[in-house]
Amino acid sequence: MEPRKIRGAADARACLTAAAESGQARAAWARAHQVDARSLNAWRLNLLRAGGRPPRPMRLVELVADDAPAPTLYRVRCGSFAVEVDGVIEEDRLGRLLRVMAAAC
Repeated sequence: MEPRKIRGAADARACLTAAAESGQARAAWARAHQVDARSLNAWRLNLLRAGGRPPRPMRLVELVADDAPAPTLYRVRCGSFAVEVDGVIEEDRLGRLLRVMAAAC
């Protein structure tokens, strides 16, 4: 006869309590009562991780795409130097930045 799987948290708690009260090792108790020892152990670990508390309710969050365009980024590399600016940089500042970069390269 194939051992049965644990049917839920209440079943797991009842089996774990019975195994502890029997004084037998969990695996020996599970074999004697035709319970799948791996299923019982998995439930034991799950209950320990949950701290004995019921799982928290799930909360659904709606994600909405932002219609704002992503900023355009420009990257200029010269040797070990790299400059990255967005698309709204003022023209005179960009010119100065490129002149400094050209002098460094």
